Amino acid sequence: MSGVGKGVVTASTGALLKECGFRVTALKIDPYINVDAGTMNPIEHGEVFVTKDGAETDQDMGNYERFLNQDIPRVNYMTTGAVYQTVIERERSLGYGGKTVEAVPHIPLEVIGRIKAAQKASDSDITLVEIGGTVGEYQNVLFLEAARMMRRDDPQNVIIVLVSYMPVPASLGEMKTKPTQYAVKALNEVGLFPDLIVARSTHSIDEVRKGKLGTNCGLKGEDVIAAPDVPSIYDVPALFRQQNVPERIMEKFGLPKRCPKHSAWDDFSKHIHRKGKPVKIGIVGKYFSTGDFVLGDVYLCVMEAIKHASWHLGAAPQIEWINSEAIEKKPKDIAKILKGLDGILIPGGFGNRGIEGKIMAIRYAREHKIPYFGLCYGMQLATVEVARHILGWNDANTTEIDKQTAHPVIHLMNEQEERMRNSSYGGTMRLGEYACVLRPGSLAKSLYGHEFVMERHRHRYEFNPMYREELEKAGLQCVGTSPDGKLVEIVEWKNHPFFLATQFHPEFLSRPFAPHPLFVGFVQAAMKNKKR
Repeated sequence: MSGVGKGVVTASTGALLKECGFRVTALKIDPYINVDAGTMNPIEHGEVFVTKDGAETDQDMGNYERFLNQDIPRVNYMTTGAVYQTVIERERSLGYGGKTVEAVPHIPLEVIGRIKAAQKASDSDITLVEIGGTVGEYQNVLFLEAARMMRRDDPQNVIIVLVSYMPVPASLGEMKTKPTQYAVKALNEVGLFPDLIVARSTHSIDEVRKGKLGTNCGLKGEDVIAAPDVPSIYDVPALFRQQNVPERIMEKFGLPKRCPKHSAWDDFSKHIHRKGKPVKIGIVGKYFSTGDFVLGDVYLCVMEAIKHASWHLGAAPQIEWINSEAIEKKPKDIAKILKGLDGILIPGGFGNRGIEGKIMAIRYAREHKIPYFGLCYGMQLATVEVARHILGWNDANTTEIDKQTAHPVIHLMNEQEERMRNSSYGGTMRLGEYACVLRPGSLAKSLYGHEFVMERHRHRYEFNPMYREELEKAGLQCVGTSPDGKLVEIVEWKNHPFFLATQFHPEFLSRPFAPHPLFVGFVQAAMKNKKR
């Protein structure tokens, strides 16, 4: 089912196989009609992850990059919408030679073609393909048909892994296998038979239930992998390694077993659980709630980047969610709302809801010298805050919020105006990797250690160069720009322990074994602020 952990299972398995010396890549198949993840509400879908080559994808692609420690290109991501769009465009251009084009086999064949193209592009020995959704539902049946066709045509080179939830009802206190047995039955009905079952649960599956699943699902007991809840997703590779998951896969593929005796993931799992000094980071956002529940994965990359940096510095990260609308409702209580935070971060976003609360939080961080880190919208709103409260332009704003403002310190990029006029939204922002040149003597330059960096973008609005000179004189230093100097990429506030904001999204490049330098600097400043 959605959210059960298929992405982490895929990423962890890939990480272990890579550690065993194989070239590995991973693909995500999302069963929705959207062509990509870019136009979906974050509360509906969670975070949008942007690849190096500019694709707006599912957050699982971020997990693949973090665990495999390698860039994953756009060819590794597909949706029902993208597949159908390609097939229809090919039909319109007579790519099928006048034949009748049908859901089967043409859609599955397009899926298979994309999987093979991704494998070829990365020259991988092993390609992991995650099919989103729940087995038995209508949306992903054509992707399962693609898997069936691949298994039929090349049985020695395709194995099927089912990630299934094993509930432990509180009223019973006993793990139940029936839901997984029915999931296997649903898989069998489309012609697929699992080679491995990953038993996700609050608890570790015992031998009795492994045996029951083996008997009823046609597997050996050792082919049922325990995947209980663990404190961190980075514990999963070590957990799978203990159960010889890579060896089981190699055996099924007929490959020589060549896993190392010592794993870096074992060390990392131990490292992150060492007792460190707590550091409390407040994320001020607005995409937190869905009904009665908190949706933490909207800012997944940001949270992971904070964790990576904290662990690197020997700190224990404590992330606190702060709804910017709560600040707007009770602005006089802002000190109480932000009390105890060692650092404040404002992530990316869109639209006007909760914006004034974010600006209040930025002003509070600036005036009280609390380390502040702004990402994308967090950089744009920091610019608005300085324009309003230092330069006295009370109506200063971004034209995303107020098209008629007399001081549009943030405005629409020229190439975006025509697209917006034509209601062209999907895949039309400034997306993917772009260069940034850093000013000598700046905080950003000292953290990166060099003057030229490449970072990933996802935005339509930019710092308005008409106001750059006045904002610089006021104290907002434009320390990172595009190579031609026209676009502002990083701003810093002078005479502050840490006040830095980026137009790009550095969180996309943070990895467990290589935390992003700007996040390291931010957390380090937060730790110093805690002492102060």
